[in-house]
Amino acid sequence: QVQLMESGGGLVQAGGSLSLSCTASESLDSIGAIGWYRQAPGKQRELVAAISTGGTIKYVDAVKGRFTISRDNTRNTVHLQMNSLKPEDTGAYLCNLGVLMDDTYNYGDFWGQGTQVTVSS
Repeated sequence: QVQLMESGGGLVQAGGSLSLSCTASESLDSIGAIGWYRQAPGKQRELVAAISTGGTIKYVDAVKGRFTISRDNTRNTVHLQMNSLKPEDTGAYLCNLGVLMDDTYNYGDFWGQGTQVTVSS
């Protein structure tokens, strides 16, 4: 069973930056695409960005130009660099193992525990 672990959350002022990491217990090349989700209090969990095994990337419109997703296969890790953060970016950020195809990310059953990001105004 694949395990995913997030790290890197914290508290930052609006306009600041944070870098999140999602480390998998198995080789990224063999397990599939990784998606980053966020969940704000009282809101549904929403996709933020995803990256396939082949390096295809998807961003939601709200983060385009501000967030960058990348993968380091040597460390089984996917990074999410978040710049120009806004208060509305606040939430728990979770990574997921799924499938990215035809610009659609379909989430799978494996989730990390999440890491909290809080952006103050």
